[in-house]
Amino acid sequence: MQGAKVVRPFPFFRAGARASQPQLAKPILVLEEVYKFFRPDQPTLRDVNLKVERGEFAFVTGPSGAGKSTLLKLIYRELMVDEGRVLFCGRDIARLTDKSIPFLRRNLGIVFQEFRIIDHWTVFENIAIALEILSMPQRLIRSRVAEALERVGLNGRGDEQTSNLSGGEKQRVAVARAIVPEPALILADEPTGNLDPHLAIDILTLFEEINSTGTTVLFATHDHSLISKRDHRLIAIDEGRVIEAQQGLKHWPGSGIHTLVG
Repeated sequence: MQGAKVVRPFPFFRAGARASQPQLAKPILVLEEVYKFFRPDQPTLRDVNLKVERGEFAFVTGPSGAGKSTLLKLIYRELMVDEGRVLFCGRDIARLTDKSIPFLRRNLGIVFQEFRIIDHWTVFENIAIALEILSMPQRLIRSRVAEALERVGLNGRGDEQTSNLSGGEKQRVAVARAIVPEPALILADEPTGNLDPHLAIDILTLFEEINSTGTTVLFATHDHSLISKRDHRLIAIDEGRVIEAQQGLKHWPGSGIHTLVG
């Protein structure tokens, strides 16, 4: 309809922003009896029930092909559930119109294993794009990008060509791009998969620092060495089903964790 405004399905809010007590009491993310099929006879995800509270840090693990990326894609609506519901901030994201999906994603920061940055752009340009699509004024963009660069350990390097950076530095640029809009939830899909063990720990620590400011983090990995070093909540996908431990491997229910992570 001409002149009609797109109504946001929920308020755009930032990590650490003030919210009413009823809102703070609700989980930021809920999956209810979720199924996802790529083959009719074999669901990739089956009867997944999951709650993630605001401010949590959780590992999502399982072997390659277990459904970790599928789970994250359902949250940012690249994929749709076949059965069940995914609720973000209390809203069923399957019911969003195509015009409303960008408002969902403005509340999310997404980091991929393959970085997904543009090599012929500068570091600044790769990060600023996340704010330019929100039509923020340039003065604010410059300030926010500088702050994000400082947070990821790349202070003063905005003018460098991204193609000249190491793999670890490129992943830091990708993290800066994800956090610069100050999202409520970060989805990290194997963000250390292309990095050596030392750099992987550095990137994990960076996500933990981001989480300490109030941002919720789901960190998907099959790297057992990373998971074993921390006591974060562990969400493992095993033959499409979710198994959990609230405080990492030391509280894992039973044996067999090595079959679920690399």
